[in-house]
Amino acid sequence: MSTSSSSLANAHVGIIGAGCAGLAAGASLAREGIKVTVLESAPQAGGRARSLNWKGARLDNGQHILLGAYEQTLTLLSQAGVDEAQALMRLPLDLRLAEGFELQAADAWPAPLHLLVGLLRAKGLSWSERFSAIRFMTWLQLRRFKLARDISVLTLLHERKQTSTLIRCLWEPLCLGALNTPIDQASAQVFVNVLRDSFARDKHDSHLLLPRQDLSTLLIAPLMEDIQQHGGDVQLRNGVQKIEAEGDGYRLHTEDQNSALYTHVVLACQPFRATPLLAHLPGTEALQQSLTSLQYQPIYTVYFQFDASVALDFPILGLNAGISQWVFDRGQLDGQQGLIAVVISAEGAHQSLRQDALAEIVLAELRDHYPALRAPIYWYKVIAEKRATFSCTVGLVRPGHHTGLPKLYLAGDYVAGDYPATIEGAIRSGVQCAQHITLSLTSHTESHR
Repeated sequence: MSTSSSSLANAHVGIIGAGCAGLAAGASLAREGIKVTVLESAPQAGGRARSLNWKGARLDNGQHILLGAYEQTLTLLSQAGVDEAQALMRLPLDLRLAEGFELQAADAWPAPLHLLVGLLRAKGLSWSERFSAIRFMTWLQLRRFKLARDISVLTLLHERKQTSTLIRCLWEPLCLGALNTPIDQASAQVFVNVLRDSFARDKHDSHLLLPRQDLSTLLIAPLMEDIQQHGGDVQLRNGVQKIEAEGDGYRLHTEDQNSALYTHVVLACQPFRATPLLAHLPGTEALQQSLTSLQYQPIYTVYFQFDASVALDFPILGLNAGISQWVFDRGQLDGQQGLIAVVISAEGAHQSLRQDALAEIVLAELRDHYPALRAPIYWYKVIAEKRATFSCTVGLVRPGHHTGLPKLYLAGDYVAGDYPATIEGAIRSGVQCAQHITLSLTSHTESHR
């Protein structure tokens, strides 16, 4: 057996957290023949991409839109045996807001012309506003989507003479949907990265991929099964309580009062959960401070169950005149007829409301704009993720995969990268972390960065 083969065979990677990043790292490593154990404190895997049962319905912890640009997510799903055509509804970019704004990409044209033609045909904008949006995208294209300095999204839009209508109907909904951070705080460079990958390379990148299944079925279960089929282990209700350096590896003490020695460890949990685990590891003080300094943004999802005959005109519609932002018709997506989900991204006045008051306001907004939703509701459910994502703010310095200690890594959507806190960002981070470990084992060098 070669030295590199021996290193792979003797490696045992402990992954703390069974969210998208942890499962992506686990699946990638297991496929390389590396032994992995994923340890999760919760009773189910998935992190923020988990699902729950409520009054006979299957609800996601939050609604997620995937994009055609999510190459790593689609690759991982394909490797896990997921049939995209059955699992996802693929639609050319189609944004429809209640106040009359509509933008459909011209899918017959290549990128970026498909978007430029779509902007020319957009409803709810004046001709000058259409050309203003086109000039903005052209300006970004000429600069290869690289800003001279990071500023807020709102500042960038004002500098590029985008009108209040363009901001309210186009750029702000896109920013909130992608970065989950208010536009006066959000990083313009990260937002521009999203625009680049979604609109500038291939027309298929801008396609909306709407899940036809709940996220646990679509994403989490296949990744867990893929890990297990390749010899890995996923343990639920068995979180890590303490990490100790031991020899060339790390001993993980778990909730079941046991401990095990691992050659490598990946911290793939939320940063506020990773910080106390680093407390017993000298040399991570600066990293702990970096993780502690991260701020967070909420996502609220309000579900309403109407009669099965109730449906919207399109699977996803936008609202931008009140609290509500995006409305999903789950009946058109996964067959749960009459189930409507309303998403409210980022911080706002809604956080101070009681759940019954919030549901009442959201329902009133729905009924003001969509006559079909004036029917009685059977029940409602508010799901509040108060620390759903990190605040993707101007100039934010995000930690890298390397912790400063050998064989100890970070993975998560908050780790340094081009993307904000999205499923693709988390999966990219997990895959990249796995690549670092695999490279270190096959090249006989371990990074200490």
